[in-house]
Amino acid sequence: MAQNGTRSSGPRCIALVGPFQSGKTTLLEAILARSGAIQRQGSIEAGNTVGDASKEARYHKMSVEVSVATASFMGDTYTFVDCPGSVEFAHDMRAALPAVDAAVVVCELDEKKVPQLRLILRELEAQKIPRFLFLNKIDKADGTLHEVLRLLQPASRSKLLLRQIPTFAGELITGFVDLALERAFVYKEHAPSEIIPLEGDALDREKTARFSMLETLADHDDELMEQLLEDIQPPRDKIFDDLSKELRDGIVCPVLLGSATRTNGVLRLMKALRHEAPGIADTVERLGVKAGSPVAYVLKTVNTSHGGKMSIARVLTGKVADGTSLVGPDGEAGRVAATFNLTGQHSDKRGPAEAGETVAFGKLDHAKTGDTLTAGAQAHPAITKVEPHAPVLAVAVNAKERKDDVKLGQALGKLLEEDPSISVVHNAETHEVVMWGQGEMQLRVATERLADRFGVATTSHKPTVGYRETIKKPIQQRGRHRKQSGGHGQYGDVVLDIKPLPRGSGFTFTEEIKGGVVPRNYIPSVEEGVIDALKHGPLGFPVVDVTAKLIDGSYHTVDSSDMAFQLAGRLAIHEGLPQCQPVLLEPIYQVEIVCPSDATAKMNALMSGRRGQILGFDTRAGWDGWDVVRVQMPEAEIGDLIVEIRSATAGVGSYTFRFDHMAELTGRTADQIVAARKASAAAA
Repeated sequence: MAQNGTRSSGPRCIALVGPFQSGKTTLLEAILARSGAIQRQGSIEAGNTVGDASKEARYHKMSVEVSVATASFMGDTYTFVDCPGSVEFAHDMRAALPAVDAAVVVCELDEKKVPQLRLILRELEAQKIPRFLFLNKIDKADGTLHEVLRLLQPASRSKLLLRQIPTFAGELITGFVDLALERAFVYKEHAPSEIIPLEGDALDREKTARFSMLETLADHDDELMEQLLEDIQPPRDKIFDDLSKELRDGIVCPVLLGSATRTNGVLRLMKALRHEAPGIADTVERLGVKAGSPVAYVLKTVNTSHGGKMSIARVLTGKVADGTSLVGPDGEAGRVAATFNLTGQHSDKRGPAEAGETVAFGKLDHAKTGDTLTAGAQAHPAITKVEPHAPVLAVAVNAKERKDDVKLGQALGKLLEEDPSISVVHNAETHEVVMWGQGEMQLRVATERLADRFGVATTSHKPTVGYRETIKKPIQQRGRHRKQSGGHGQYGDVVLDIKPLPRGSGFTFTEEIKGGVVPRNYIPSVEEGVIDALKHGPLGFPVVDVTAKLIDGSYHTVDSSDMAFQLAGRLAIHEGLPQCQPVLLEPIYQVEIVCPSDATAKMNALMSGRRGQILGFDTRAGWDGWDVVRVQMPEAEIGDLIVEIRSATAGVGSYTFRFDHMAELTGRTADQIVAARKASAAAA
């Protein structure tokens, strides 16, 4: 209900979010079944749900991308965006959130999942999304339910507000009392709850819980506070107005109960959304959308096997129809080929989309996830910019068949359109295509999608570590290339002064030629030969932190050439470096780990096992109960670090890293690396 006592109007868009395996997809299925959008409620186990319909989601029995479905309830239209709960697929949720009216946070009364819940609530708080909390699997909860606020409140900056309390038969939860309506309901298996008399112990508990709810609302409403102090019963409409306003302002997060599997509490949730959730007008105001031409926000991009590219978007203002020209943030325009309603992976062609509706636009090739599109002549300012989190895990991929190399590049481009939290780096030195992502499962799903959706089978391996080598001892070395094969021969002769440089200096080339013993026009060729030789040192790695000075040489007036002096420079390096005490260098990175404080000790132990040098730790700004651990760690040890960090932090810890310096590596580890490099070169 809006502040003026009337319900918000227009089609709603509601995000279903929550920790991994909290029951979001099951709740979507229950909503669709309860509203009559589908005839029968499916299940994750049976693999027949509207959400999680992709081959990868079915196989892994988890959400790996957002699913969208629309339902009608009491004459209103609701589009639900079912978001993945795994932190690895969080960007799909984060990119979809800006255009929704509200979010339903699905969670359990499970202390182990509170850290995950906190991450999700922080994202909603940052984007100022009004939110309900749906306490799912209530049929499996025990008598500790009265501790729900004590357990879950630390995860939320907003006040958690109990809208319902459970009723019991012995130890079993049989129904609930709606504190705003002052009515008691008993759950029915796959049927609407029935109203029962509110009496006895339930009535006593209701009065206490209701007063607590009203006290919380009165903290921001002086009129309600006066009514409570004077023991005046506030009008029901007044209570709903306050619930709606304080929800919209992010002051409170109402908590409702239910069981998605049994569809218990689902209708009450829908009625709460109908009467209390903001509508499209509130969302447009929150996002600062300009009045005038139609505006839409792209919350997801999908490449289908038959229909091509589809942009799932919410129309914020105006009307968008087939043939409408939409301008993106870069000023490029594209024409909507068709407009569709979506129910999971099923699409139906439809007519024009009105403000508030969430639809799919066909073949908007220029549109990307997160884009603000407009039918105006000029680009609309971006309503938001949701940057992906920094990647934490990498895998090198290549096409299983050489003939698919070009096809792989095209498929990766489509993959990045669908999931901007994945990035691809082409390493020119190692000739590897390295795919970076948010975790092991995301990269696994990505490679499965390359094969299943885009038809490119791949193989994968760990990316090559950027080892280097340098020298510790100077030397003067002659390089003479002489070859006679009839006619003009080849002759080049140089003497190089090769010396080590301080760490991080790279490579320098100078010359000190006197008397023209090497003609000046050949000196660049000598440098070119030296640079080429440094690509593969005696240990098998690129050589750095070395200087080479051309100090002497000789030439032949007929047989000397650029190529001859290039080969002479290369020969001097190849013969000289093994005598300069070559040493292996490994890249050292500065790593910052963020984790709950109770896991900080585990991080310290984990770093020690990975040759990490702990530099210190501090509290994480704005995150009570979290720490930042700073470490220096070899690149070779970072590898699958995220897997162990998440294992030690209930899935919520993460890290960022940046290159810091190169450090000498000696001993058995260095010997093994060099031997592996030589074996690999021999096998190539």
